[in-house]
Amino acid sequence: TLAKYFEKGWINIVGGCCGTRPAHIAAIAATAARFKPRTLPKRKPVTVVSGLEPLTIDPSSNFINVGERTNVSGSKRFARLMKEEQYDEALSVAREQVENGAQVVDVCMDDAMLDAKSSMVTFLNLLAAEPDIAKVPVMIDSSKWEVLEAGLKCTQGKSIVNSISLKEGEAPFLEKADLVRRYGAAVVVMLFDEDGQADTFERKIAVAQRSYDLLVGQGFPPEDIIFDPNVLAIATGISEHDAYGLHFINACRWIKQHLPHAKISGGISNLSFSFRGHEVIRAAMHAVFLYHAIKAGLDMGIVNAGQLIPYDQIDSTLLRLSEDVVLNRRPESTEALLAYAETLRNTQVASTNNGKPVEDGCRDKSVEERLQYALVRGLSDHLEEDIAECLTKYPNAIDIIEQPLMQGMNTVGDLFGAGKMFLPQVVKSARVMKAAVALLEPVIQAQKTKQTTKPVRILLPTVKGDVHDIGKNIVSVVLSCNGFEIIDLGVMVPCEKIIAAAREHQVDAIGLSGLITPSLDEMKRVVETVKQEGLDLPILLGGATTSELHTALRVFPSYPGRVFHVKDASRAAPALKHVTDPALSPAFIQETTERYKSLQEAYERTRRKSDYLPLKEARANAYPIDWTRETIDKPAQMGLQHWTDYPLESIVPYIDWTFFFYTWDIRGRYPEVLDHPEKGQAARKLFDDAKALLAELVERKQLRARAVIGFFPAQSQGDDILVDKDGKRFTFYQLRDQRKRTEGEYNVCLSDFIAPVESGLQDYIGGFVCSVGQEPADLSRLAREAGDDYTSLLIETLSDRLVEAFAEKLFYDVRTTYWGYAPDEVSSNEELIASNYRGIRPAIGYPSCPDHSEKERLFRLLEAEARIGTTLTESFMMQPASSVSGFMMASPHAQFYNILHLTKDQAADYFKRKGAEVETLKQLII
Repeated sequence: TLAKYFEKGWINIVGGCCGTRPAHIAAIAATAARFKPRTLPKRKPVTVVSGLEPLTIDPSSNFINVGERTNVSGSKRFARLMKEEQYDEALSVAREQVENGAQVVDVCMDDAMLDAKSSMVTFLNLLAAEPDIAKVPVMIDSSKWEVLEAGLKCTQGKSIVNSISLKEGEAPFLEKADLVRRYGAAVVVMLFDEDGQADTFERKIAVAQRSYDLLVGQGFPPEDIIFDPNVLAIATGISEHDAYGLHFINACRWIKQHLPHAKISGGISNLSFSFRGHEVIRAAMHAVFLYHAIKAGLDMGIVNAGQLIPYDQIDSTLLRLSEDVVLNRRPESTEALLAYAETLRNTQVASTNNGKPVEDGCRDKSVEERLQYALVRGLSDHLEEDIAECLTKYPNAIDIIEQPLMQGMNTVGDLFGAGKMFLPQVVKSARVMKAAVALLEPVIQAQKTKQTTKPVRILLPTVKGDVHDIGKNIVSVVLSCNGFEIIDLGVMVPCEKIIAAAREHQVDAIGLSGLITPSLDEMKRVVETVKQEGLDLPILLGGATTSELHTALRVFPSYPGRVFHVKDASRAAPALKHVTDPALSPAFIQETTERYKSLQEAYERTRRKSDYLPLKEARANAYPIDWTRETIDKPAQMGLQHWTDYPLESIVPYIDWTFFFYTWDIRGRYPEVLDHPEKGQAARKLFDDAKALLAELVERKQLRARAVIGFFPAQSQGDDILVDKDGKRFTFYQLRDQRKRTEGEYNVCLSDFIAPVESGLQDYIGGFVCSVGQEPADLSRLAREAGDDYTSLLIETLSDRLVEAFAEKLFYDVRTTYWGYAPDEVSSNEELIASNYRGIRPAIGYPSCPDHSEKERLFRLLEAEARIGTTLTESFMMQPASSVSGFMMASPHAQFYNILHLTKDQAADYFKRKGAEVETLKQLII
């Protein structure tokens, strides 16, 4: 057994225990000597805190709610209960927070009528005995160090200290930080220093940088640093306070850009202090502030988790007024919001519904719409009568679950994934869903034929590293309503627990769920382990990142005939039935196996490995440029410049309408396709609708074009491009075409078109990121929710064409003005679309530059997030989706090429050049 472990590289240290004799130790040593010790993996800096259960905070986590109601300053009720020593009721406050979606609980006892230290210890010890509360991490909150330290001594797991600061100077700050680290906690760093609270953007980033440098310099893990940039009250009537919200948001963006791995938190209720008593206004201000702050990088916030309202559910007038105040858009914003607040004082919304939509407003809609409305808003007042009405329309009760209820839950999932709903709302939606299913269950049971055999049992975990379970929960509901028994293991489930549970519950199948890219590798590991352990079980794979092709290529070979991809919840029940029914499974397995093998063969054919040169030979056939004869044009405007509201009307003429029609499956060249004898009528109707919608979007300024461009000194070194900015070196790693070429053709790499270091010449390169913002996605969604799928698709396809047109317009301006190497160029739209001009703008993630991870360097070089708000996901996808990024190259020789396959020798060379950071990037470029 040990030899197998050595062979797999699992062991660093091995030995014996009591009862182990010298001969046994000698045998272990002899076996160990034949193998190389396990190489310690490089630890990835990830923020993890915990109660009884871990909470990982990373880009896939969505916003983390820190419950504020166990803070004596934030809850009069909690303060009273602690003073009266009614600890059971005080614990119920914490329990309510967790049930309402708080993922961390903030505990603060700083009150003049309490012994803060004693109260903290008592409450935390009592809390530790309540698993349903203790499962979440605790944020120990106090302005007194002795209280914080007392709390650290009695919390389970890895807690968060709130807070330390530079208020008393560097020595006390570092001393406390060292103790926090020794206690194994993370720390909130308030942006204070010896001069007081950091209130402006400049002060916030200066104190943050200084604090970060001190902590990291002392060895404090950067991923355990949580900055609080001070949420301060706005709309107070004092003009100096008006920009406080915007300063906080901009500071979040700067911290994410400049202080690697640090997290950001804030006490959200401070923002609206001047509107206390106006709960509708406060809720809207908080939702607007969170929406923009989260986009800028806010990871967590101290909030009343039960009273958050979704951004999308704010009245349109209140939304505009709240955004004006939060973003400091107009001098009269405060007065306008105050006037609006007065109009709410005696309305139904203000007095009875905490600013949330009144459910009766949808009672005149269809029963399906009413059910979906109730699900999205977490309302159950009319659930019984709506379900009863549905039963008169749907002969089979299960159809009610699979159609209107499922559609409502899908909307919830979309809003949550887009950051438009918070976890508390999702929890409430799930409660309504469960209540609806409970009402339908007796009818479903009555409609079933008598059960003579035990139901098929399936194990449903979300794999380790992934906290998303909305999709899995929907699948669970669908399967249970189809007569399957569900064993739901929850989220973040390690492989070992999955294996143990499969045996314990004697399941008939396993369904693995995952939403994020790293889940793919974990799914494969689980599949391999299931096979190694001899569990003959079918395994269904599902989730946003999974696909049939990935399953066929990467997972199916690990356990042939037992792994199946399921596209969505609607297909889960038929798939499970086919893999577990002895009468159906042989044919289904054979059909799936043949289909997966066909996918594998087709994929291999496209790789055409035999048509590739060794990397050394390909480099010898690089594009030949005599640099002694080249004229290099220095950009007229070096450095960065950006636009946050570029005129849309100047972009529209650059739209490639041919590609627009292609997207709508109308093949033909524009404008000829408009007069095509068969396609012309449909093409012209589509074109007229698109032009009308585009004119409306432009006139109403419903889209905002944003862009950043930059020009920098550059040289090439082998296949890489070295770029300098303000004394800092950025290396962009490139790939070379290795396909065999005929005489006079070359194996091109982008670096060929930049002067090499050894030439002694100074060359230049440009970069760009442009976007038409989040607005197209929001408008498309609104149209879809209104039942207008056509307009929704029009918006999506137009926005994609518009951002490409924007990139084309920018590059034209670069050639003629900003770089200025072709000042006299006059190109028609057809010539621009055909790229009949000098220079290229290769987009990252496309065939000439297929490694999506290169965007991360480009975004840092261009300061894209700080300047235009465009960000990257964990898998390097751009947000908003209607965005384009890439390089700009001026060489008259520059040309595009395709990397269709990454050979083993180039892969090894590429990974070596980029280093350890690309260990997980193979999926992105192969």
